[in-house]
Amino acid sequence: MVVESVKERILLVEESATLRYILVKALQKQGYELMALETFDAAYDALDSQANVFQAVIIGWPNYDQHKEVDRLIELLEGTEHFEVPALILSHDADIDVLNWMSRRRYTALVPWENYQESVATLQKLLGPETPQEHNHPISSHENPIRILFVDDSVSIRHYYQRLLNRNGYITETANSVDEAFEVALKKPFDLAIIDYFMPDLNGYVLCQKLRDDERTSKIRTAVITGTYLDEVIKDCLQAGAVECMFKNEAEELFLSRIASMSRFIEVQNHIEAERERLAGILESVGEGVYGVDNDGLVTFVNPAALNIIGKLETDSVIGKKAKDAFHYFVKDDVLNHDRLYRAYGNSIELRCWETAFKHESGKPVPVECTVYPLNIHGRQEGSVIAFRDISERKMLEEKLHWQATHDHLTKLCNRRYFEDQLDSEVSRVHSGEDMSALVYLDLDRFKYLNDTAGHDAGDKLLIEISKLLSDKLRAKDTLARLGGDEFAIILKGVDEESAVIVTETFRKVLEKFNFTYGGENYNIYGSFGVAMMDIADMTSGDVLANADIACHIAKRSGRNQSHLYEQSSDEKNVMGSELGWSQRLRDAMDNNKFLLHFQPILDLGLVDLNHLPAEDGAVWKHYTNNKDNQLHYELLLRMQGDNGDLYYPDAFIPTAERFNLMCDVDMWVLNKALGILSEVQKKRSNVSFSINLSGHTLNADDSLNKIKALLKNHDVDPQALIFEVTETCAIANFESASQFIDEMKWLGCRFSLDDFGSGFCSFSQLKCLPADFVKIDGQFVKGMARGSIDRAIVTAMNDVAHSLGRYTVAEYVESPEILRLLKICGVDHVQGNYVSIPRPHLGIAGV
Repeated sequence: MVVESVKERILLVEESATLRYILVKALQKQGYELMALETFDAAYDALDSQANVFQAVIIGWPNYDQHKEVDRLIELLEGTEHFEVPALILSHDADIDVLNWMSRRRYTALVPWENYQESVATLQKLLGPETPQEHNHPISSHENPIRILFVDDSVSIRHYYQRLLNRNGYITETANSVDEAFEVALKKPFDLAIIDYFMPDLNGYVLCQKLRDDERTSKIRTAVITGTYLDEVIKDCLQAGAVECMFKNEAEELFLSRIASMSRFIEVQNHIEAERERLAGILESVGEGVYGVDNDGLVTFVNPAALNIIGKLETDSVIGKKAKDAFHYFVKDDVLNHDRLYRAYGNSIELRCWETAFKHESGKPVPVECTVYPLNIHGRQEGSVIAFRDISERKMLEEKLHWQATHDHLTKLCNRRYFEDQLDSEVSRVHSGEDMSALVYLDLDRFKYLNDTAGHDAGDKLLIEISKLLSDKLRAKDTLARLGGDEFAIILKGVDEESAVIVTETFRKVLEKFNFTYGGENYNIYGSFGVAMMDIADMTSGDVLANADIACHIAKRSGRNQSHLYEQSSDEKNVMGSELGWSQRLRDAMDNNKFLLHFQPILDLGLVDLNHLPAEDGAVWKHYTNNKDNQLHYELLLRMQGDNGDLYYPDAFIPTAERFNLMCDVDMWVLNKALGILSEVQKKRSNVSFSINLSGHTLNADDSLNKIKALLKNHDVDPQALIFEVTETCAIANFESASQFIDEMKWLGCRFSLDDFGSGFCSFSQLKCLPADFVKIDGQFVKGMARGSIDRAIVTAMNDVAHSLGRYTVAEYVESPEILRLLKICGVDHVQGNYVSIPRPHLGIAGV
């Protein structure tokens, strides 16, 4: 007869497509049959269905508040029908909610996501032979009767007490001497030993001592029984470790009452010990490091994960030591950081997400994130419990993102954002009375001609070589940056007018002598240089940059391949008219509706079939809109119509709007126009929504909230159809005001998206606290996904971090089906770009 093996069926729920894919592959290799679901509602329905039987459940524990539907699944697993179903938890953050829930279930284990490889072995243990299959209730005390060893040299007395104890529900074995009893105790488990005091070879108190002092039998409680009352007998027994002294002439009821009293004490002790072992098991299974301290800061316990993080092997190396000596890594300039952690020990101070460094056994620092919980027992402070995790990988990723945020992707020079911060600092330093400094602005001559004739690859190669030439001539204390396109800037520190011009001429002559070769052709490359000193009172960094830009334009108009030093009295007149002209054109555009809105679709990637991706741009969106049930979402892009029919893009007029404080007015024009369009569109198709960009000026303006609320009321638009986009740098630079603004608008029903995530430097702790609904991954990483694994890894990491915090993700600059396919594999939620659809001056919805 052939016995067919039955696959064990597992229910898996994890919202991240990437993490779900990893788990499914790992578990299928072991022969498990899987039902892998992405929502907790679906998991609830599957588990609650009578048609499904699962041997275990695996849950990707959510670390955010947006998904209350997980509570239904948790309650179902705590019910009678599923209480015994083994549950494996995978969590990025083993917070107190995870541990509390685990403490309520008997067959539950926790594996941190960074150690997901251990999930298979952990699941096998949960599904092992010890896992109950029949029980639906806890085992009661009568199912675990007390086991008693009765020791007496008299056969009749042994038989009498054995029958008496067995009749009353105890399991009893006997022995006739100290040596025989000790051998029996080594072979079998006993809870209580009742020992006759007077025996021929060795008296009973000797056995009490032997059982107490041997590690293998130390948990057996001992009691002495004797026929003679002597003070010395009682004294010897109690000193030897006995918990009771009984007499053979006592009534059976009194004897049994004494046994029952000791049994209750043993049951309580066993329960406490079992609970301690269970909690210790949970503590050991937690992937985070956990240790406890008393009120004096001395370590009282530590789990294996904590020892592993700091590279220690034995608990004795930290138990009883001061935590600041065992764990803290002190840096001379960062003492306050550790002092705050140390002051929290035993002082009812709670810390959350506190970043610091612990010392590894090798002496190197380990960056960690700590959470400190006061330990209160019966209303008294009894120390603190500290949970911490190694965030080395996160710090490395943050450093990569920080580098990407502060450097130009092509030339590896500092980028404009970082440069403007440095310029602002330098202007402040000069104003404080320190050495004079200057700003040099460089614009390559006829760069567009090279791009048009030789191609963009030639232009990129030229920019790289120019960057190296300028870097070679750069002084150690100066700062060189690429501002964008073919524009560069240099901060020259500690120079007067004469030396600033001399240094600038050095750079100009280097370019003048440079001969660029590409495709067998030689090109002479020149540059126009503008120099601005930082000596004008009350000038801002923006003023200095504008002055250097003016000087550069004057140099270019003077015949190119020249340098010009800005002179306030004469040069400003040359350009002020054009700046004021743009300001007037902006006001005219708002007053006379010369602004235009273009619409770029944002596609729900979950509804895209990778097996049938069209090659031509726009086809995938056209197919998507054919289904009238699909949600249609567009980002609104602003354009300005010129008098001669030219179309101006935001980079042409937004800087002027910012300089003349017109951005709030521009934002309100866009919002008013957008709400009017949306109000009309939703009369014919209700499932249309818009993403609208808001500037930092609007977020910080006192009257912005009231203006937006009034517009929503006037147009009678559902606020849930609006997603406001704010840039990462704007949100982080004005974190408190941005958070308050977002909270207020979300209360109305609007949603928010954090734009250009990765272009600035937003730490994950800040992202965790910022109440955004969507994270838009910066396009520079998306465009590079098809060319290299680094950009793919960065996009995957940012997507998974955003998902773990409950944010949906949007990828921009999707220019090809290959990039869309990679984003789908990474688990990104939404995409936009020219492959999906170019921005259009109309919505392109049939019947609208």
